[in-house]
Formats: sequence, structure tokens, C-alpha cells
Amino acid sequence: MKIAIGSDHAGFPFKKIAMDLLQNLGISVVDMGTLSDEPVDYPDFAVKVGRAVQEKIVDRGILLCGSGVGACIAANKIKGVYAGTCHDTYSARQGVEHDNMNVLCVGARVIGEEMLREIIQAFLSARYLGNNDGQERHARRVAKIKKIESENMV
Repeated sequence: MKIAIGSDHAGFPFKKIAMDLLQNLGISVVDMGTLSDEPVDYPDFAVKVGRAVQEKIVDRGILLCGSGVGACIAANKIKGVYAGTCHDTYSARQGVEHDNMNVLCVGARVIGEEMLREIIQAFLSARYLGNNDGQERHARRVAKIKKIESENMV
């Protein structure tokens, strides 16, 4: 698995923690910045991570900002990116399993370091269930999301 990771200045302290975890799990990491805690704009990094996911350079992405919300909104503007803000393991796992989430957004000012690690592990270990027997409802719902996307994103 290959993961793109990006953060703004607020998420920067958590980026090293996340990268260390990923590397310890044997996951290839593409660092999309920022490279310091100097103030920057989160949409710039959301686009970098989102494009890497969209272009299939990576399998999934992780974005870290203050709340997780701004980066999530920006990432979801990219066709084919399904980003979710998660501050618990249930949402991180279920977002992938039911909604085909491919970018995890986390607020560094919302959770602690250990919860970050647990959320990332839940995100990484989850697989989309939409194509499995008995899980058609998820595929149906994701197809509706893709239809909305195709009709509204230019």
C-alpha cells in the first residue's frame, strides 16, 4: 500500500507521528508537505494529496489540519476523492467499508497522538464492502454518490 500524506501548519506536528506509524507498518509514504509549522493554506495540500489519489499514484491519502474539516472540504472538490473527517476508529473503518472513503482527514487540535495512531490503523485495515455478497446496499449508495459527482463536477 502507498499513502500520500499532507498537512497544514496546524497538522504538521502530527504528520511525523503518522509517517512514522506508516513506515513502521511497512507502508510506502509520499510526503506532500508542509515541511514546517510556518502558516500555510490547507487547500494547497489537500489538492496535492487528492490529485495523487485521483491519479492513482497512491492508494489512499491522509490529511491533517487543525479541525480536519477544511482539508476535507477541499479534498472532496477533486473528482474521485472521497474524503471524510474522522476522530474515532468507528468512522475511520466504516467510512472505508461502507462509503469507499479514500482520504482520511483528521484534526490535530481535536484528538491526541494515540487516537491518531488508532484512527490511521482503522482506516488502513478497512476494505470497501460494496462488492461483497450481502453488501449491495453500500455499492448502490456509492453509485449514487458517483452519479451526483458526475453531474455536478466539471
